[in-house]
Amino acid sequence: MPEPRLCVLYGSQTGSAQDAARRIERQARRRHLQAGALPLDSYEVGNLISESLVVFVCSTTGQGDPPDNMKNFWRFIFKKSLPVNALRNMDCAVLGLGDSSYSKFNFVAKKLHKRLLHLGASMLLPVGLADDQHDLGPDAVIDPWLTTFWEKVLTLHPSVADTIPLNEDELLPPTYTFHFHDGVNEEQQERVVLHADQSTPSWLCPFPSRLVSNRRVTDESHFQDVRLIEFDITGSNIEFSAGDVVMMYPLNAVEDVKSFCQLLSLDPEATFTLKATGTTAVPARLPQPCSVFHLVESYLDISAVPRRSFFELLSAFATNELEKEKLVEFSSAAGQEELHSYCNRPRRTALEVLTDFPQTTAELKVDYLLDLFPEIQPRSFSIASSLQAHPQKIQVLVAVVQYKTKMYKPRRGLCSTWLASLDPAQADIRVPLWVKKGSLRFPPDRDTPVIMVGPGTGVAPFRSALQERTAQGRNANVLFFGCRSEAKDFYFRSEWEKMIKAGNLILFTAFSRDQEEKVYVQQRVRENAELLWDLISNRNGCFYIAGNANQMPASVSDSLKEVFQQEGKMSAQQAEQMLAAMERSGRLQVEAWS
Repeated sequence: MPEPRLCVLYGSQTGSAQDAARRIERQARRRHLQAGALPLDSYEVGNLISESLVVFVCSTTGQGDPPDNMKNFWRFIFKKSLPVNALRNMDCAVLGLGDSSYSKFNFVAKKLHKRLLHLGASMLLPVGLADDQHDLGPDAVIDPWLTTFWEKVLTLHPSVADTIPLNEDELLPPTYTFHFHDGVNEEQQERVVLHADQSTPSWLCPFPSRLVSNRRVTDESHFQDVRLIEFDITGSNIEFSAGDVVMMYPLNAVEDVKSFCQLLSLDPEATFTLKATGTTAVPARLPQPCSVFHLVESYLDISAVPRRSFFELLSAFATNELEKEKLVEFSSAAGQEELHSYCNRPRRTALEVLTDFPQTTAELKVDYLLDLFPEIQPRSFSIASSLQAHPQKIQVLVAVVQYKTKMYKPRRGLCSTWLASLDPAQADIRVPLWVKKGSLRFPPDRDTPVIMVGPGTGVAPFRSALQERTAQGRNANVLFFGCRSEAKDFYFRSEWEKMIKAGNLILFTAFSRDQEEKVYVQQRVRENAELLWDLISNRNGCFYIAGNANQMPASVSDSLKEVFQQEGKMSAQQAEQMLAAMERSGRLQVEAWS
């Protein structure tokens, strides 16, 4: 039997699945196997029938949706016209990356596994269901799953088992090489593809929106800084409706860029051209030529908590015995508890890790930068406005992330901190952005009641919906809003009051810290059981939940089941079935984030 080629195909939203896929690719190359890792939508799906060995690595987004870079593949693989034995010559495996705090935990991986079996593929092992909520993160599942996967491959292909793999500390060739040059003027080196007239803005061609305003909407004495930020999208061809999201790539802080360049002895003004060493395409987001400053500020995710793969590659450069020993430990399966204590729990950044390992950092080769650091991922925000109320504008409600760990410096969210720092009064600021469909869909029928539960910044998509619906004369709107204090973080209070006065809104509030006993939105749902039962059971109303995924969505769902039991005289099982039926028909929708 000829040696197989391993094809690793991934669907990744935040980069975790991509990281796992590249890890599998590296393991294959160390075993002298031909291997390649590609996003599913970059793969010519018609070639799947001729692949003999494939690993699918995929995450789940929203409420059981596939990531953006596998949506086309997803539509194709579920075509009813595909013959049931189409993949009969394929040995494959599916690895899912998910978060068990979401109700549709690893839904995409489970569904794909079942579909591949239906199409005749041979599964080498059960679907892997990695969980972000595990104490040791996804690797607690990935490590043993990969061990089993390679055992199966080596049994199927004895020729692979007979080869001696490369040692872990032997460097594989870099994915790209840097070719530095002189004489490139600043305009040319920093040219980035931006939106052209007539086209629809996208991740590859975002629209340079003008920042109009950046206003704090929480009281100055409140611990949480929350901003209402407005962008002007005149001339962008952007259209959106309630429930859609705006996307943008954040920038690293200038002081972090400078620190990084100093640590690695890089000239931030130096320019280079990237060249691929294999078949991997040069990143489309990077201009060619590019400056070191632009690469570090806009592309390398130096402020993220590094994954295990970062330590694996870093250890290969280490010559200092003490540093090497620690890096090897962090990159081993046995050292994951140590790594989590050092890195994940205190949220130590990749830049801070480099500072902790100065001897190894000094040995780093620039060609490996894009192998070592992942790309900055775009951030998404629920749009908090409608085009009817704010023509040619997009508004977002952003909680500025800042918290303390055992680290000396407070931890800060990359995108929210960057956005909060932008001051349109000081300069003409342009923020490249684009819009994509969100997971929430509101009913087209004029008379269908809409019930919305949105505590905190979860209220953002519902403000958009309420502005849109009131402009269209749709008045059957109920909002449950919760926050800590009526005086400190009651977002959009004056707007709600105007809508109530006009007969466009019924509002229920829960201010959790304004009395001795804490009150939350799920309690307000139970307290208004009679109204909710009438709207849902008699008037076919739709129920929406948006906000933090921690406990709130599940608690609100439980309260809704209690409403069904109390007012509909149902058993617990019947209430559960009614909730499930509403979810299947789109009458119950949840948008949660962690």
